[in-house]
Amino acid sequence: MSVKSFSQLQLNPWIIRQLKNIGILEPTPIQQNCIPEIFSGKDVIGVAKTGSGKTLAFALPILQHLVEDPYGIFAVIITPTRELAHQIGDAFSVVGKCMNLRVSIIVGGVEMILQGQELLKKPHIVVATPGRLYDHLSSCNTFNFSKIKYLVLDEADKLLGGPFDEEIYGIIKTLPSNRQMLLFSATMTDTLDQVKAVARKEVFLWQEVATVATVEQLEQFYVFCPAYVKDGYLVETLRRFIAKHEDTSIILFVDTCKNCHLLSVTLNILGFKNVPLHKMMPQKERLNSLSKFKSHIVPLLVATDVASRGLDIPTVELVLNYNVPIIPKDYIHRVGRTARAGRKGYAISLVVPEEIKLLQSIEETINTKLKEFTVSNKEVAKIFAQVSITKRECEIEFEESEFHERKTINKRKDLILKGKDVSNLEQRILNKIKEKRLTQLKKKKLKQIKKMQKVTDS
Repeated sequence: MSVKSFSQLQLNPWIIRQLKNIGILEPTPIQQNCIPEIFSGKDVIGVAKTGSGKTLAFALPILQHLVEDPYGIFAVIITPTRELAHQIGDAFSVVGKCMNLRVSIIVGGVEMILQGQELLKKPHIVVATPGRLYDHLSSCNTFNFSKIKYLVLDEADKLLGGPFDEEIYGIIKTLPSNRQMLLFSATMTDTLDQVKAVARKEVFLWQEVATVATVEQLEQFYVFCPAYVKDGYLVETLRRFIAKHEDTSIILFVDTCKNCHLLSVTLNILGFKNVPLHKMMPQKERLNSLSKFKSHIVPLLVATDVASRGLDIPTVELVLNYNVPIIPKDYIHRVGRTARAGRKGYAISLVVPEEIKLLQSIEETINTKLKEFTVSNKEVAKIFAQVSITKRECEIEFEESEFHERKTINKRKDLILKGKDVSNLEQRILNKIKEKRLTQLKKKKLKQIKKMQKVTDS
């Protein structure tokens, strides 16, 4: 279908004016193909690369339909991460500004009572993460979704066939049978059957035809390094890239919340100004970190996969993988944070010997061979001692911090909500207190290592 303007998609003039005000002049392929089918009343499944305009592909027809018959709650959008929920909410608010659109963001980390009061006011659009929305539906009957017209699953492959199954199907049971379902993602090959199963009989599927799963503007590299000097290679890779790309923005992806927090502190001490982003952080801190990075107050975001899906930050120039993702499509989502909207971008993955097979699996999936990003072994050797000692100091401080206690408390809350026994967790808290005594001995040992290093340097 060849469509060159939004007017050809039968969108209202006020929507086209709003899009023009934010610099969007022409529809993308996924918008060209999915918007008419949504207007026709079909359930729609849309699959396209990151940065292809999926959010507006479902937001624009929903807003046009809402203006014709305004009431709340009109549409529910479910997404796997809090950050993406806020981003989708912002997209609706920007386009729907002139119609006094009411958007409610329902995610974890915010007081449930306040959210309940917000839902009582019947906003037009509810954007939510599945767990928190399901908690509201299960714990109170002051609002319902009996009249909604649209249910949207954004990043549908992540929401279906995994840890969110209970919440998603619990939410779907509360919805009217005549609702229209819209399901979008960048990768959906292995969960397509499950996605189709939650839709109705008449389903329109549009899948972007592409031989390569990543965009052409993305240059992809790897750095091969021994595991024991990986942090040295990380620092040298950052130094080399920043030296060649002034005023750059970088996302460093790591595998766990602990590593995210630890590397963030370590890199800050080493002179790489950054903020962390992971699910163990309070919601206010998560939004603060993202805001600082988006506004370029800090050039580096150290994040877990909570930042890998859907986040649209056009200025990101480099995605750096500290760990090679186990699942190839997670790599696709990570590197999709750069090279957006036609811009050039780079992706570099640090690869230890044990991860070679994972890298080969990724190359096969994306149909692209990664090139080697050369890092000087001599330069790594020069900084290795400083990097190792700094990280070890941070590890000791980390073990004495409230991080582990916060993690235990969060797990305890989850178990209590599920009616399970928490006695084992209580014992673990006691064990943590005993372990703090051992950290004092580790500190003394570290001081001895520092003294030895000074002697060696002299």
